[in-house]
Amino acid sequence: MKVIIVEDEKPARDNLEKLLIVLEPSIEIQAKLDSVSNTVAWLSAHQTDLIFLDIHLADDLSFKIFEQINVTTPVIFTTAYDQYALRAFRVNSVDYLLKPIDKGDLQRSLEKFKSNQKTTQTLDIQQLIHSLKLPFKSYQSRFMVSRGEKVMSVTTDQIAYFEGEDRYVYLIKKDGTRYIVDYKLSDLEDLLDPKQFYRLNRSFITHFSSIKNIFNVSKSRVKVELEPSAKREIMVSSENTQEFKSWLNQ
Repeated sequence: MKVIIVEDEKPARDNLEKLLIVLEPSIEIQAKLDSVSNTVAWLSAHQTDLIFLDIHLADDLSFKIFEQINVTTPVIFTTAYDQYALRAFRVNSVDYLLKPIDKGDLQRSLEKFKSNQKTTQTLDIQQLIHSLKLPFKSYQSRFMVSRGEKVMSVTTDQIAYFEGEDRYVYLIKKDGTRYIVDYKLSDLEDLLDPKQFYRLNRSFITHFSSIKNIFNVSKSRVKVELEPSAKREIMVSSENTQEFKSWLNQ
């Protein structure tokens, strides 16, 4: 069996490759790609039996691949979306693997692929996008802040985290500077790139690079230390712990 892995996160790519080799020792991994442009170029010149395709790639959403070339090869999507969003894959009869990828789930997907090899797969990508309700949008890259009469723009790579306290929401830069911003944390969730920012609890949204330490408090709860340090203890709610760990592993 010949496959390609399209995944922009090296740990996830390496994990999938390792699992595939264990489950299918004779498998041939023809290419490991990380972007829409590289994948389009490769598929335009080569053929493969199966594509493992992440949704968020280095340069765009992987759905853009299908806008540029006709893909008839079976696809297994790899995704970190929550269970609600995954209903779209089930409804559209598209196979998927939830990251971090489990060995048993991967084995079931491979068995499904083998049993359906004689059946032509029809991938209605537009219907899938509609079901997922995934807008092709760019996330906010900077925020206007002010201190006294001075107004400035802070780019998202300068942001450590956002903190909600009393009636205010603060933007905390990586140098420790704090600014009040005119947003609710719920509004910021829609504006920030979910690959870079995660809402830890009701009071904090953090950038990945600002997570200093993570401690297991119990089987279902973790404590997070941020850099620069916050004045309060930050706990991830038990219902979000597994999702948080999956986000860390993207």
